[in-house]
Amino acid sequence: MELFLLHYPFTCLFIAFLVLYQVKPAFRFFCKMTFYKLWVFTIGTVVAILSIPRGRNVDNMMLLRTFMRPLKYIFGIQIVVKGKENLRTKKPFVLVLNHQTSLDIMVMMEILPRRCVPIAKKEILYMGTFGLACWLAGVIFIDRKRSEKSIATLTEVAHSLHKDNMRVLIFPEGTRNHGGSMLPFKRGAFQLAVKAQVPIIPVVFSSYNSFYNQKEKKFTPGNMIIQILPEVETMGLGPDDVPKLTEQVRDSMLSSYQGISGMTNRASHYRDNCGLLC
Repeated sequence: MELFLLHYPFTCLFIAFLVLYQVKPAFRFFCKMTFYKLWVFTIGTVVAILSIPRGRNVDNMMLLRTFMRPLKYIFGIQIVVKGKENLRTKKPFVLVLNHQTSLDIMVMMEILPRRCVPIAKKEILYMGTFGLACWLAGVIFIDRKRSEKSIATLTEVAHSLHKDNMRVLIFPEGTRNHGGSMLPFKRGAFQLAVKAQVPIIPVVFSSYNSFYNQKEKKFTPGNMIIQILPEVETMGLGPDDVPKLTEQVRDSMLSSYQGISGMTNRASHYRDNCGLLC
């Protein structure tokens, strides 16, 4: 045995790695998340290089989308999209999504339409090559600590929606929510939609908890549902209508979230029980 260890150290390390990966969920979680982050930063480099000839251009976002989508196959995540017909519009709109984990970047690429850019926190701009790739893809960065500047940025975006035929994607919760529900929505996305007089299209991601849980260090293959809800019109609405509009959209998204999350949880429970019995 000692001779084997001396002559084949790398083989022994590889075997040890495989054993740990199979029997230690925390180690498997660490490996998968490390791979995810390395993939994101690697494609950031590739996309940044490929985007340079066009410069900062919203069409570069499709490059990020193309390179991010294979991750779902690598991790064994099956994504079902419902309500695709609600995105078949050529006019500008504001896309609002619930925010749960860092995996949202991967999942949102499944439905990201053309000429649509996310509005993201400024800190992402400084995330190395990935931040550079996002900037070149037209991502709009806001400084959450400077509200006046953020409002000015959103005002500029409102004017650009029609002029440049753009769509924007916003997480109205403002931060990740691991609590199995939805945080109160910030009003920026809805103020933007009302100011630009463009519709809001709510998009709901089902819960990740059946296959991913950061606290429990769980990351297994699993199923997700993305529900694209019908657009909510803002034509004729003014600033005074924003609070009611915000709550209306949140209520509809929360109801959808509870429904589709129940479906994925039941599917996961059935799969686990079948694995034990079959």
